[in-house]
Amino acid sequence: MFAADEQHDHPVDLARLQRLAELVLVSEGVRGASELNLLFVDRRAIAELNKTFLDGDGPTDVLAFPLDEPGAEPGRTPDGGTPAPDRRPSETEELPLLLGDVVICPDVAAVNAPDHAGSYDDEMELLVVHGVLHVLGMDHSDPREAEEMRAREQELLASFAAVETA
Repeated sequence: MFAADEQHDHPVDLARLQRLAELVLVSEGVRGASELNLLFVDRRAIAELNKTFLDGDGPTDVLAFPLDEPGAEPGRTPDGGTPAPDRRPSETEELPLLLGDVVICPDVAAVNAPDHAGSYDDEMELLVVHGVLHVLGMDHSDPREAEEMRAREQELLASFAAVETA
């Protein structure tokens, strides 16, 4: 897992949020080598990503960019999955599952927190869980899926709180 704070508007406890993302991965059954990027960016950066990749308007709180699909051959390379001409094909067990990127805007999280999760820290944790679940294939495009995703988020947050206070 790679985590980076690329903004200066709000404090981000990278180590804690990285532990949370790892707990979600393990709890959701991700086993073996895998890669996930957790990035914290400013409003300008997330607005650009939102426009470029989702045709969205303005900044948002979290974006998720899944890479490998469940069941797909892991270790996708940038050119579409083929080895270079001078290399023999590698064993897929050696390659990590490229999960994707979760991009969070702490400034938007801070604005949304009072009406959503409560505190800034609670909102940041919720966004990490939400983004990782999206990367792993969960969605909330219909009411049933949205309820399932909300329930799973709450279970994972409760589990994390129990681990952190133990």
